[in-house]
Amino acid sequence: MIELGKLNSLEILRTTSVGLFLGDNDGNDILLPNKYVPESYEIGSKISVFCYLDYEERPIATTLEPYIMANEFQLLEVVEVNEFGAFMQWGLEKHMLVPFREQRVKMQEGQWYVVYCYLDERSNRLVASNKLDRFLSNDNIELKVWDQIEIIVTRQTNLGWEVIVNNKHKGLVYSNEVFKKIAIGDTMPACIKTIRKDNKLDISLQPLGTRVLEPAANKIFEMLIKENGFLPFNDKSSPEEITTTFQMSKKTFKKGIGSLYKERKIEIKTDGIHVIKSN
Repeated sequence: MIELGKLNSLEILRTTSVGLFLGDNDGNDILLPNKYVPESYEIGSKISVFCYLDYEERPIATTLEPYIMANEFQLLEVVEVNEFGAFMQWGLEKHMLVPFREQRVKMQEGQWYVVYCYLDERSNRLVASNKLDRFLSNDNIELKVWDQIEIIVTRQTNLGWEVIVNNKHKGLVYSNEVFKKIAIGDTMPACIKTIRKDNKLDISLQPLGTRVLEPAANKIFEMLIKENGFLPFNDKSSPEEITTTFQMSKKTFKKGIGSLYKERKIEIKTDGIHVIKSN
């Protein structure tokens, strides 16, 4: 089966004046125009191509690899807006349409937006949507706290940054837990901090390595994150203050901050402990 919107490994069937015809195991064929035909090839060999509809709505293959494929999210630029909607640059000659009905806010030429690409069943065309929530679901989450994940930053809110988790779920990174510059469209590794009763996901940008720290270090680091990366304590703080705040002995506290210091996660200054911010 030849899949539109995907990379297909197809057999080179025959050569014609307009290009190569490629086929799958089901007897379907598709044209690879001359401008995409490689310099050397053999009839009967396989070639990897991306398949979509051309300007005349005909299935066609290309050796160009687009920035986004079907069922993926990506940050793309709007290059034109007309009466049909917004058109985005995605690495192919024919720009990708975002119909007005699929725009969360009215898109502007020259601006960048995170969109989802899908195959429209009515037209059989690849289109994009900026209404991301309807392509995400937190109903069946097979993740655990501290699992490592991949995220795409999609929107800033009063609480923090909304993110897409593993291309399928929605999560949130709280503003007071962000210690480096991030922007819409950024992709990065992260980890699951909390899975709430309603299946909402709290995400941490801190490296997974914090998980393997000994318990005292973990507890101190978690408190640092909650307090915007600073705590007015150090190894000269009184045992009573440490016990009241951290529910641990001063000896355990010193061991914990020592571990964090060795892992280069904190700086210890005269005014207290500071998280080392990533660039």
